Amino acid sequence: MTISPLVAEPRHSSYDVVIVGGAAVGSSTAWWLSANPDFSGRVLVVERDANYTQASTALSASCIRHQYSNPINVKVSMFGSDFVQNFREQLGGDPEIPDIELKEFGYLYLAKESGTQVLRESHAVQAECGAATQLLTPEELAQRFPFYNLDDIVLGSYNNVGEGWFDGYTMMQWFRQKAREQGVEYVTNEVVDMTTEGDRVTHVTLASGEQIACGTVVNASGPRAARTAAMAGLEIPIEPRKRTLFVFDCREPLGQTMPLTIDPTGVHCRSEGQFYLCGTVPTPDAGVDYDDFETAHDEFDEVWPILANRVPAFEAIKLVRAWAGHYAYNLLDQNAVIGRHPDVENFVFANGFSGHGLQQSPAMGRGVSELIAHGSFRTLDLSELSYERIVTNTPFLEKAII
Repeated sequence: MTISPLVAEPRHSSYDVVIVGGAAVGSSTAWWLSANPDFSGRVLVVERDANYTQASTALSASCIRHQYSNPINVKVSMFGSDFVQNFREQLGGDPEIPDIELKEFGYLYLAKESGTQVLRESHAVQAECGAATQLLTPEELAQRFPFYNLDDIVLGSYNNVGEGWFDGYTMMQWFRQKAREQGVEYVTNEVVDMTTEGDRVTHVTLASGEQIACGTVVNASGPRAARTAAMAGLEIPIEPRKRTLFVFDCREPLGQTMPLTIDPTGVHCRSEGQFYLCGTVPTPDAGVDYDDFETAHDEFDEVWPILANRVPAFEAIKLVRAWAGHYAYNLLDQNAVIGRHPDVENFVFANGFSGHGLQQSPAMGRGVSELIAHGSFRTLDLSELSYERIVTNTPFLEKAII
């Protein structure tokens, strides 16, 4: 099927759904809508960064895990793993769609005594949901992963079934490709304003000057979510937080693949081909400008001693490259906000993933599309993640935040 080239101006003056943001969550939503036999509306995706050079999707470490403490987050990611592992089939079986390999090398949480209760409680939740997480003693950890220093470790939580890393950028691009083949229109432009009447957004205004009538607006604008919401006179407590990732070489390779390991300090590290990839939460962790992607090279000076303590071989390493991306950080509870605004009924949030958007995008895009097409969630009930908790200042409890 031939699809039209990307353009800056929409072909129509009115759309049933306008999606603001076309990265992983926005394009997943667009694809699910276009694939839904019960939805026949016209969909427009407005993406300001056609090459996705600053998109959180493109700058992500592209990992997925089931090790959460809240059941809905476990189920969302379990669906995501299955979706990735059956990607071509999920998108309709087109032989041109590539297989996406989920490198199931797993996640490993390491805990001192003070962290064991959370690991045990979370393990019980994960087991109830069908996840394959195992709790490992230091002796069991040493047998599987002899390269760690475990002198201060009391317990590990490990899962290599459906957990690991994958090519999330390719997933996003094929969401986009197939959505366009199925009639979704993408424009390289920017929503700069919205017109509201009563309890509805009636039009969005583009940077190029067009006013586009809309039936529903989906805010899928990642770290810019608060700016997008403000155009409709709404508020959402989301800001961009910078995260720098470092790739390094080790003089003496570990001899086996390192799972994505979360140290009790919060430093995380995993294998990346012949190299290793690591990062941490910066101190202080403050909001940054939307266009601030300057690499925080000084963070590596803080991360390296922790890495060398946990993996003695990492005392001799060489930095290869580094880059910075943004989390769409939910200030309330670092979890997604999914659903309609209670007062502006045709404004839908798909925001606040706080670093988990790529791995959650298959399930969240499906959920948003169900909400639009059917008026309610049909598969996973995502109502715990609704905007109402923002209004009542009631955090969604999730203990496993990285």
